Amino acid sequence: MRRRPFLYFLNFLYLLNFAFFTAACRQPSQPHLTIGSKFFTEQVVLAELLAQHIEARTGIHVDRKTNLGGTLLVHKALLAGELDLYVEYTGTALTAVLNESPAAHDTSATIYDRVKQQYAQRFHLAVTEPLGFANSFAMVVRSNDAAQDHLRTMSDLAPIASRFRLGVGYEFLERPDGFPGWSARYGLHFSAAPKVMDLGLLYRALVDRQVDIVAGNSTDGLVDTLHLVPLEDNLHYFPPYDAVPIVREDAFQKCPQLRAALTDLHNKISAEEMRHLNAQVDADQRDVVAVVRAFRAAKQL
Repeated sequence: MRRRPFLYFLNFLYLLNFAFFTAACRQPSQPHLTIGSKFFTEQVVLAELLAQHIEARTGIHVDRKTNLGGTLLVHKALLAGELDLYVEYTGTALTAVLNESPAAHDTSATIYDRVKQQYAQRFHLAVTEPLGFANSFAMVVRSNDAAQDHLRTMSDLAPIASRFRLGVGYEFLERPDGFPGWSARYGLHFSAAPKVMDLGLLYRALVDRQVDIVAGNSTDGLVDTLHLVPLEDNLHYFPPYDAVPIVREDAFQKCPQLRAALTDLHNKISAEEMRHLNAQVDADQRDVVAVVRAFRAAKQL
């Protein structure tokens, strides 16, 4: 029996579809990048800023892995290839990752150069241009306590520390530039061991009088919103903490346009602007994606 022309046509379509399917399977997957962040608001905002800008500038999709954890966890994820980049702070990179101490004469530039050189030699990671602001540890008290006890600098804490309760994040308690060295430098003896809590709970605990002083960050948006007072680091204990993207070297091979995209963001964010971005998320409860999109539009990025 002769086959009908219609059956020949169906067989032809089947073979054609199969050929397209197998060809598609052989095609390499489209390149993409993965950006991570630590577990606090500013890090999530910065990750989204870099992701949106890279996507707009290069056309390459960026996966977001935010709120991963502390410094060492995110650093290990970068080394393992689970991330291509994230934003670090130079003082944190120097002390917590490289386990080096800042010298008395160190400046933002010298610490940046040390971190850049050591990251390249030890980890094959690129430290790109600073984003334009520094985020230091900030020891923060309630405004009425600052007025009553005449607190302006961290040295002013020494006579009254024995009646103050301190709240800190997990990292600050242990890291080389954290609580042990800070309290020793200023001769502080608190009423009890620091109360350790998530960073997002520190300011609420301070306002609710569960603690009397907290180790926050200088660019936290809630400091101004809640009318809190950061104390001056008058003995210059804390090193500069300039925000810089850290990138795997093979990410530049995967995405040659990435370096230029990150260069676009060099010195594009001031400390005041970063505080405002954080406040929009933490105080105003705005969506991070929308906040970043509006910032990029205002900056014509």
